Amino acid sequence: MLVKCSVDTLEYETISHSVTLVPRLEYSITLLDEIIVILKKKRNDLKKSNKDLVDDFNENDQIFLKSIELERIVVFSLETLFQVKKRTGNISSVSSIPEVLLSSIPMIRTVSAQLFDIVPNCSQMLSEISVHLGSIVLDSAALTKARFDFSQSNEESSTLLDKVKLMVDSKISKQYPNLNFFKSCNV
Repeated sequence: MLVKCSVDTLEYETISHSVTLVPRLEYSITLLDEIIVILKKKRNDLKKSNKDLVDDFNENDQIFLKSIELERIVVFSLETLFQVKKRTGNISSVSSIPEVLLSSIPMIRTVSAQLFDIVPNCSQMLSEISVHLGSIVLDSAALTKARFDFSQSNEESSTLLDKVKLMVDSKISKQYPNLNFFKSCNV
């Protein structure tokens, strides 16, 4: 015996959209993991190379200073992506997505811009991730009727990027004590 059921179109669309969020989010996290692996290798290579150059350090050696700055950018990018990855782990439901991911998108775009000339393939993948996360945030907000406070999100993103920058500058200073390269590079 068949029972006539009426499926509310809005409910069907909600279910349909929420089901499509998970694969896009998983894909974005997979790409993020790939980028992290690439940047870890790049960081380790730069660290090893720079360690060899420390013995012959000269304050006027622009090549060495640029090499340390390159390492700092890679470490900053890596640490920022660790923060983004950590934030994605805080997603507990569709309603938490806009709150958790909105401020991650500008962070990803910042890292992508910094890596554009250094590791172009990572920059490209980060651009792709920001597009996916943006669509995930918009779809989840539509599903949950969430509202965005871009001012708060931008402030949160800037604050987190500043914290990461301080942490990275501290790590680099400890790694290369007595070089005072920050003054020389005007970073």
